[in-house]
Amino acid sequence: MDIITAIIALVITGIGVGFASGLLGVGGCFIMIPVQYWIYTAMGISPDVAIKVAFGTNLFVVLPTALSGAYAHTKKGAVWWKAGIVLGLSGATGAIIGSTVAAHLPASILTPAFGLAILAGGVRMLTAKPPKIEEEPKDNPWLWIAWGIPIGIVTGLIGIGGGVLMIPIMVLALKFKIHDAVGTSTALMIFTSIGGLVGYIYNGITAGLYGAYPIGHLIGYVNPESWLALASTSVLMAQVGARTAHKLPAKQLKYVFIAVMIYMGLKMMGVFGWLGLPI
Repeated sequence: MDIITAIIALVITGIGVGFASGLLGVGGCFIMIPVQYWIYTAMGISPDVAIKVAFGTNLFVVLPTALSGAYAHTKKGAVWWKAGIVLGLSGATGAIIGSTVAAHLPASILTPAFGLAILAGGVRMLTAKPPKIEEEPKDNPWLWIAWGIPIGIVTGLIGIGGGVLMIPIMVLALKFKIHDAVGTSTALMIFTSIGGLVGYIYNGITAGLYGAYPIGHLIGYVNPESWLALASTSVLMAQVGARTAHKLPAKQLKYVFIAVMIYMGLKMMGVFGWLGLPI
């Protein structure tokens, strides 16, 4: 794959990522990480490095996208900032730990682990009974910290902002309404993305990844060229996605979220390849 084709693919991906972030309250990792991984390996980067660069660059893109999405959801009154900050700071602590562990694991573990985590979150939301409508969200910072740290470790480990895993927790365990969970998750991703990003940059530089590569340049496990192509389009589209989210019924929004999670989870686990399906 040549660099021009790669840039075009990343720009198109950024459009989809931004819309998904605003619409679903997630960082778009389930779109962005697989596309980056496939591009990097097609350009000759080893799978072990490619998956970690996809993780690190993804977290860099999540940061401005989450800021944009949080701003849009705040205007709609769908962000509980107290919860978002507590969950985010505790999650950021966990994300530093998770990203450090990931830096020492091979692609053969990280790639299916990413797919399994996405798939598990989607299946859980699909099969769980929704909370009763009269239940209110739990205002308990210690409970938020108890959830935030382990979720942060997982998000750092598989290079995601955390919304894709935190939304099911918010809806099922913390009793958030789906629209409020989507909005608040964009706020917490500001913090978790910073924590994971720091870990991937530091550990990548420690591993000697700095300078020119076939995909552009690397600063640790972060590719600035990919970040620019993805972030320049995703930030604007996050606003469009956020406005669209508030026009959709909660049930419809939930099932859009689940369908995308399940597809990308199976894709990264290699299930479609095992079945010989070209999807």
